[in-house]
Amino acid sequence: MIHIPHRLGIDIGKVIIDSARNDGTDTAFFSDNFLRTTALPGAFETIGKFVAQFEPENVFLISKCGLRVQEKSLAWLAHHNFWKQTGMNPQAYRFCLRRPEKAGICKALGITHFIDDRAEILVSMQGIVTHRYIFNPSDKELRRYANHLQGEQIVRSWTELEPLVLGTL
Repeated sequence: MIHIPHRLGIDIGKVIIDSARNDGTDTAFFSDNFLRTTALPGAFETIGKFVAQFEPENVFLISKCGLRVQEKSLAWLAHHNFWKQTGMNPQAYRFCLRRPEKAGICKALGITHFIDDRAEILVSMQGIVTHRYIFNPSDKELRRYANHLQGEQIVRSWTELEPLVLGTL
């Protein structure tokens, strides 16, 4: 019997980086002080637990952003010692310029679990990614995609997410 590993994909903005607490302040990610933007509570610790269970070669950051934000994201991750704190491979990231490209990246990597704040992204992964988690989505986002959700799980925090993901392994 062939063993197919579980593989995890994680979005960065509003999933790891705490936009809600920082937007509109001098520590907003899109400000000059972007390195001072904080992470969501429990993100690094929970991702570290996921890395231990999935194994480092099976965990990826997958994010849609332009070239400037790609550079800022990598600088932010390095500044906050993300790779060392979580045990993730510092080369385990994929960026794309358009949201629909995330599903193709997940298919190519064999992602089985994906965490994103946008229902739109997760709906596009139906039939590709088995376990899809909508991380603290806006009410507007949920209303817009309510008729398209098929098995996506809505979570509001890393504490809520952790047992759901680990329970599938």
